[in-house]
Amino acid sequence: MIAIAMGATDRLISERAFHDQQANLRTATFDLRPHELQFDDDAYLNHETWIRPAVEQLGEVSGLRVLDYGCGHAMAAVVLARRGAHVTAFDLSGAYLVEARRRAEANGVAINFVQADGERLPFADESFDRVWGNAILHHLNLELAARELRRVLRPGGIAVFCEPWGGNPLLRWARRQLRYAAKERTPDEEPLRWRHLRQLREVFPHGQARGCQFLSMARRVLAPGRFVRWLDRSDEVLLARAPALQRFCRYVVITLQP
Repeated sequence: MIAIAMGATDRLISERAFHDQQANLRTATFDLRPHELQFDDDAYLNHETWIRPAVEQLGEVSGLRVLDYGCGHAMAAVVLARRGAHVTAFDLSGAYLVEARRRAEANGVAINFVQADGERLPFADESFDRVWGNAILHHLNLELAARELRRVLRPGGIAVFCEPWGGNPLLRWARRQLRYAAKERTPDEEPLRWRHLRQLREVFPHGQARGCQFLSMARRVLAPGRFVRWLDRSDEVLLARAPALQRFCRYVVITLQP
């Protein structure tokens, strides 16, 4: 396991402590019900509307070196390993890595887990063919993280990230003011905005971004059901016909290539 450098900033220490606490709260559940560590691919790919199409942007991963960038609970890492990828997964949180290792073992896949900081990756240049990340870039200094990401991604590689988007003023107000399930956030995280995309494009000039969940962002506070499915279908049509509305969506899927 790679140790975090002693010179880690207060922000990184705060981030690590927050996520360690979140992971430790989950530990009791898996101690009592270890079978819940097992899951099928659909449980991950369908838990948000953007996940499956974003994963498909990675293309065929069998035999490729894939990095799960900020793996958290490592469900994505397990899915990618099941598809035949040689997966390395890192996270800042040691407690989440404990859960991640248990999940990989419970699902019978081999994954190389490393504790690391996304702004200072402990990997050699051009180590990976593909990189996947979900809700991780908005925790980082993108000027540092983008350069590190470019360094470890081989020529012709693809990186795909799913990130909360901050372009909708009403949504920004709701995130600040409203209470809803699983709202907990670290003090320093910030949904991505246009300036963050510009930082990424300085390193990856041909990067693309696609907004997800316009009407269907209401699923964040609604119970699953017929109405939520209608919202999902409506978004498919609306965002295809009026792509300018993507700037007001809840999430953004970012695809980067060297």
